[in-house]
Amino acid sequence: MKKRVLFHVQHLLGIGHLKRADILTEAMAKTGLDVTVALGGRPVREAPFKSATVARLPAATIAGEDFSTLLDEEGTPVDEAWKAERRDALLDLWRKTDPDVVLIELFPFGRRQFRFELLPLLDAIHAEKRRPRVACSVRDILVAKSPARAAEAAQTLRRFFDAVLVHGDPALIRFDETFSEAGRISDLVRYTGYVASPPNDSGSGDGAGEVLVSVGGGAVGAPLLSAAMAARPHTALAGHVWRFLTGPNLDDDAFEALALHSSERTIVERFRDDFASRLRTCSLSISQAGYNTTMDILAAGTRAIVVPYEAKGETEQRRRAEILAQKGLLTLVPAAELSPDRITQAVRSAMERPAASLPVDIAGAAATARIVGELATEGGGGR
Repeated sequence: MKKRVLFHVQHLLGIGHLKRADILTEAMAKTGLDVTVALGGRPVREAPFKSATVARLPAATIAGEDFSTLLDEEGTPVDEAWKAERRDALLDLWRKTDPDVVLIELFPFGRRQFRFELLPLLDAIHAEKRRPRVACSVRDILVAKSPARAAEAAQTLRRFFDAVLVHGDPALIRFDETFSEAGRISDLVRYTGYVASPPNDSGSGDGAGEVLVSVGGGAVGAPLLSAAMAARPHTALAGHVWRFLTGPNLDDDAFEALALHSSERTIVERFRDDFASRLRTCSLSISQAGYNTTMDILAAGTRAIVVPYEAKGETEQRRRAEILAQKGLLTLVPAAELSPDRITQAVRSAMERPAASLPVDIAGAAATARIVGELATEGGGGR
């Protein structure tokens, strides 16, 4: 009988968390694990979870960049009745799935807004005599937290979790550099290596020589797209094909404004399945600095300019980008300095540097699948 995994995934603003979870799900399925995804956000075609059973919880989202206020599918602030419905739906799914492993994306390092459903789930699991193993899936760098929040996360991990799967490589950055309570959970931490998209080689060689401009999900990508479009005529790459990938969440007005510049050599699209493969053949990547895109850049070994997301105290993307820029692996443009002139300067700098790749572990998806399989053998449903 296949070992079963229940994977709780909740995205709110971008689609990076969702895309990484999709890659991990594909890797787990390839090893024979039966994965059910408890999906708590709106469905996104870029993360189809084709190799999993998807159970949709009542969808939660946010308004703009306000992470403090959860909204339901109609855009109304959620109330206690809505929370109770989500909590009960998740508990029912756990009982129905009867998993050997419960994998939770980010919590308790983040997603505190969902304690109303995750803490009851963890309490119920903890009360079982023959309980499943519980693991957290988390990226390499955390957004800076207060000492009290870090202590709370460590306490939750010590009480309920069997493993913390850090999708990073200590050769680049150690988890304790951004999580102050790492010493309290050192026995739980298992580095998986970085998670990168598997290349789609169906169109191998397509996009050779292009400038690839991308902004992940696109929710906060309009300024970068506009700056790159305005910078283009002033760069040495002006004669190349420039492909702008806006993401599904760029609003329609911004998309249409960008599309006005479309031509044979200026292509504006929402999304491409072969993004990771095109990175390997492009002349230059200009992008935001999300985890997924950055890992795909490293895997491709392409020249790159990145603009980190830094709103509302977000520090994760800037920290990683600074480390990579110091190693000469990409060109960093801070969000506060974003302008057409700054992008023009960055293009010049990036093209003067030879393309390079970083010798870090990027086989994180396969390693995660292996570790989850080991946990599944240790744990067990079958109440």
